[in-house]
Amino acid sequence: MRSSSLITLTPLLPAALVALVALGAAVAWLGRLGHGRAVVTASLRAAVQLGVVSAVIAWVIASSAAVAGFILLMYGVAAFTAGRRVTGGRGGWWAAVPIAAGAAPVLGVLAAGGVISAKGVVIIPVAGILLGGCLTATTLAGRRALDELTQRRGEVEAALSLGFTPREAALEICRPAASQALVPALDQTRTVGLVTLPGAFVGMLLGGASPVQAGVVQLVVLVALLAAEAVATLVTIEVAARGRFGATPR
Repeated sequence: MRSSSLITLTPLLPAALVALVALGAAVAWLGRLGHGRAVVTASLRAAVQLGVVSAVIAWVIASSAAVAGFILLMYGVAAFTAGRRVTGGRGGWWAAVPIAAGAAPVLGVLAAGGVISAKGVVIIPVAGILLGGCLTATTLAGRRALDELTQRRGEVEAALSLGFTPREAALEICRPAASQALVPALDQTRTVGLVTLPGAFVGMLLGGASPVQAGVVQLVVLVALLAAEAVATLVTIEVAARGRFGATPR
């Protein structure tokens, strides 16, 4: 069977996917990266979750209540995943704060400005993109911040002895490293069109839009994502500096 989309659907597609998963797992295992099993389980979860979403998405987008519920579900999963990655302690639920702080205002600006439609078929993928970006930024910033605070505890205590408040001392140590969580989003935005052609751009072209329309949509997505991740990173650093995570990274 052939498809007009980016991916060609053939009987060999399952075999190609299995081979790619095996390759990733083998490299992680042989290279002692510590994520060989995780590559397999993440791929299986992705297949199952995408299958379920594909089956229910038509029903979800037909109901405003279902759309809101689905976005809340995505938010809950993002917050839980980030919290688990940042810290194994009870403070992990604080990861929900930067994710909401980053995604909600940006989504609100896009909707209030009429840039995106309130239809479920539009708002769900946009919300998913923003939540995914904030998940990544929160995880990276949180782990880097807690790593720095743990490994450089002596410097924090030195700053305290000089009269810094606990928050100020922690910020001085963890902010430079944790702010590097923005680098992937910055690089993606800087190199778009030169190194990569992201999914929104390609999807619009395959859907019949003009290159100009596709470019505008992709620009909106990238700028919105960069703004959301910047807020999420800032709030994550603040949460870490105030000791709300309360544990070292896992």
